[in-house]
Amino acid sequence: MPVKIQYKLTFLIAAIAVVVFSGLYFYLNRSLQEHSFQRIRNTLIKEVQLSKSYMESQLDAFFSPNKIDDIADQISQDLGARVTIIDLEGRVLGDSEIEDQRLAEMENHLYRPEIQQAIKGRRGESLRFSTTVQHEMFYMASVFGRAQDQGFVRLAIPLSEIEAASRQVKRQLIISLSAAFLVVVLVGYGASVFISRPIRQVSAMAVGLAQGNPIPRVWPSTRDEVGELAKAIHALYGQIKVRGDEVTANASRFEAILLSMFEGVMVIDQHGRILLMNETLKRLWQVGENPVGRKPLEVVRNIEIQEIADKVIQHKSVVESRELILLSPEDKILQIHAAPVIREDEVDGAVLVFHDITELRRLENVRRDFIANVSHELRTPLTSIQGYAETLLEGAMEDKKHAHDFLKIIYADAQRLAQLVDDLLELSKIESGKWTLRLQSFELYPFVERIVKGFQKQARDQGIRIYNNIPTDFPSVQVDEQGLIQVLLNLLDNAVKYNRKGGSVTLTARECPTGIMVEVSDTGIGIPVEDCPRIFERFYRVDKARARDLGGTGLGLAIAKHIIQAHHGEMSVQSQLNVGTTFTFTLPRA
Repeated sequence: MPVKIQYKLTFLIAAIAVVVFSGLYFYLNRSLQEHSFQRIRNTLIKEVQLSKSYMESQLDAFFSPNKIDDIADQISQDLGARVTIIDLEGRVLGDSEIEDQRLAEMENHLYRPEIQQAIKGRRGESLRFSTTVQHEMFYMASVFGRAQDQGFVRLAIPLSEIEAASRQVKRQLIISLSAAFLVVVLVGYGASVFISRPIRQVSAMAVGLAQGNPIPRVWPSTRDEVGELAKAIHALYGQIKVRGDEVTANASRFEAILLSMFEGVMVIDQHGRILLMNETLKRLWQVGENPVGRKPLEVVRNIEIQEIADKVIQHKSVVESRELILLSPEDKILQIHAAPVIREDEVDGAVLVFHDITELRRLENVRRDFIANVSHELRTPLTSIQGYAETLLEGAMEDKKHAHDFLKIIYADAQRLAQLVDDLLELSKIESGKWTLRLQSFELYPFVERIVKGFQKQARDQGIRIYNNIPTDFPSVQVDEQGLIQVLLNLLDNAVKYNRKGGSVTLTARECPTGIMVEVSDTGIGIPVEDCPRIFERFYRVDKARARDLGGTGLGLAIAKHIIQAHHGEMSVQSQLNVGTTFTFTLPRA
């Protein structure tokens, strides 16, 4: 867990205080010890001077040993110090710490340091261990005498008293400095909290900015670097928000573009792994799970797509419009356009766009077939007309019987051409939207019955029966009269033509969610399953030779389906070879 800056500042202040107070302690301790010692020394000087004066006032009784020792005891009692009186030869005449009978046993003090200094300078002092009293002592001695020197008076105090005073000074100094240190730390902590508050606010702003959260409207107003930093962060937040809004808007637009594109889009990184795939491509490839992070070959089993992706990334080249066939899961013809994503002269990935041109190629094939079929359908009767006309021109007109047969053939082929042209014009009008529906309400049973009656003779001639099984009270439909007539005529015509002798055609109807469903079923030769999807294409025939012999143009079912679609309905076929065929179409309810 990170340490807060207020604690860091407090610790720094405490560390500085420790250093300062430690130095101050040593300095003050030394100074106070010196001052204390100097004070004791000055006191001792005064006491030595007083003792000297007192001794000089008692010179009349000086030479009485008992008197001298009593004087030493008296001075010691008054001053609180050890008093020693020594003669000029160094013999101890009196000592406040030594009994009278032991004075004679004491060593000669003439060569004591303080005595030697006194001889030389009238006063001497010394710090040393006393063998007499077995203590460290501070000695001070002075010569006394009126007309001439008559001896030495020496005062001594134990160093333990000085040390006690020093310890007292130390104790007071430690207490004072400790109290001062505590005050400094507390004040420093308060100051660090105060100082760090704007820093914490700025830190919170920066963290919120990093996390994408809104930063507070109120920021530190201090007129220092922190305040300037807060203003800079707030300005940065405004710029980032604007840029973020722009990025979000661009991302939304990009997503909308991807979703609305009919083309499939795939983006891969520099390692060839998928970064993005739009919904169109997922549907095109029938991808169920998330493809991100996988190679294209792992998503769709097509080595060409993987090769294109690898080539773009490795060679920084643009692959223009390559077509390939995708066999799984459905047969698709795809056109691929791939381009590398270059950043700082390095390939950062690639974008692949997939166009599903299956329907386009199918329509191209249909168009080619249509042109070929139209050419063939026109050329066949034209060739026949041209051939018989040339024969007549070459003299066949004289042969009345053959000339009459030839003219009948020419007339039939001309009618066939006219029918073909009419059907083409009708289909073109419907497909271009120029065919106008004139919707009217009709009862379905009588409408169908009228058409059926028109086919009864043709059906009877071929031994085929037509049954109208639509209930007489069936609901009405909203249709274009001529359009529905043409649909029924085309379907009944095919049902009769491609039926077997003794077969039947049945018309039924039922209600469905989208309106009225009508079925035209026959017991004819049927249609192969593979031909059913193409049966509504223009000029498409299952048995071209038989259809031509029966006089069909190959446009009837195409026209019928377009008419039903113009009514917003659907038309479909179900068939089984040698069993029969059922055409189903829907009509709007009236």
